[in-house]
Amino acid sequence: MLTCPHPPPVTLVMDPHDDVTHTRAALAAHDPAHGRITVHPTPGTGSTLALAYDILAALGKPVPLTGYRTLDTQPAWTLCAAWILALPVTSLTVLRTHLLSPRALTDLLALRTRTGLHLALVCHQSNSTTLERALQCTDHVLADAEAVLSLRKATNTQEPHPAPPARPSRHWINLPSLNSLNCAYTTTPCSCRGPAPQVSRLDQRRIAQRLHAATAHPHLAAELATACFAAATTTQISGVCVADTAMDGTTLILLDRTQPYDPYVSHRVPHWAQVFLRAAAFTHYLTTARRSDPLFTDPLFTDPLGCTSLPRLTDFAEHC
Repeated sequence: MLTCPHPPPVTLVMDPHDDVTHTRAALAAHDPAHGRITVHPTPGTGSTLALAYDILAALGKPVPLTGYRTLDTQPAWTLCAAWILALPVTSLTVLRTHLLSPRALTDLLALRTRTGLHLALVCHQSNSTTLERALQCTDHVLADAEAVLSLRKATNTQEPHPAPPARPSRHWINLPSLNSLNCAYTTTPCSCRGPAPQVSRLDQRRIAQRLHAATAHPHLAAELATACFAAATTTQISGVCVADTAMDGTTLILLDRTQPYDPYVSHRVPHWAQVFLRAAAFTHYLTTARRSDPLFTDPLFTDPLGCTSLPRLTDFAEHC
C-alpha cells in the first residue's frame, strides 16, 4: 500500500488573534489547478468524516458519498488520498484546527503520510492541547500567521483576482464512441465498433469538467472516460486490470479479440482522461495493492450483499 516515508514537516501556523485577513489570505491561496487547497472545516462539527467530506468538496467532488456505510470513514479518507495523488495536490492548509477532534487530527496526519503533501494547520488561539498532543510524535515547525498568511503581496500588485471556476455547461455532448458500449460482438468487427472519432478540445474540457463534478468515485469516472476515448465495449472495460494502466495514467491496455495477431492493444490516454485513470489506480494501490484486481471496480466497497447505489455506466454517461 502506498505511503510516503518522509513527508514534509507539518507547519503549525499560530494566529492567536484570529485575524480575518489571515483567514482571507488562506482562502485566497486555494487553487487546486496549481496543487494548493484550503479547507475551512464545517462549523459545529469536529467529526473525522465531516473533515474528509470538506477536503473532497475542496477538491471539487460531490459529497456526501454514496455506496458506503453511513459511518464508515475509511472510504472517504482513501478517496481524498487518491484524488490528491492523482491531480496532484501538493499543499493542504486547514483552518481552525484547534476545534478538530483528536481522531480527525490523526486521520489528517495519516493523509499526509499517505500522500506526502505539505500540511499547514492553522490554530486561531494562543495554544491548543489537542494539537500539541497530536503533533508530539510528528515532525513539525512553528510559524507565525503574519509570515505565511499575508495578503500584502497580493495588494501590492496590480494583478486581477482570479475568476471563479466556470460552472459545467449543460450542453448535450454527442459521443459516437459510446455507441460501442453495448456491442455484443467481441470476435468480429461490426459497424458500431469503429475507431473512436476525434473529440474537439472544447468537448474534451466539457467532459473532464463534468466527470470531475459528477462523482467522487474514481473508478466510475475512469470507466466512463475510457469508454469515451477508446470506444471500448463493456466486455473490454470489465477485463481491464490495475496492471493494465501506467501509474501516471498515460497508457491503457485493452483486450481486442478482433486483432488477429496481438489482441492486447495499448492505447495512449488523452491528457484530459489521465487524471481519472490515475485516481482509479491509486485507490487500488492505497487499499489492496493487488495489480490483478479489476481496475474499474471499487476496492473500498465491502457490502456483503453486493448491492450498491452507484449508477450503471450507461445511466452515468447519460447523466453526465
